Amino acid sequence: MSLQDELNAVRRSLDELNRKVEELEKRSGTTVPTRGSRTPADTSGLVTIPDTPYDDKLWTDSDDEGLGARDRRAP
Repeated sequence: MSLQDELNAVRRSLDELNRKVEELEKRSGTTVPTRGSRTPADTSGLVTIPDTPYDDKLWTDSDDEGLGARDRRAP
């Protein structure tokens, strides 16, 4: 099978998939936005992280990532 034949087969499969999805959306009464119609993202759940450094007391019981515990040698 040539590359062009494979691409045509993929296009036919995608077209069939799109038809099936549209049919399911009609049955369920819901629609999913298409690629061209983007809705604005919901930013109500975003949290602003300050640029100030974290308090060093937060890191007293943590290990240095990849280096092991502070009081032991790394393998």
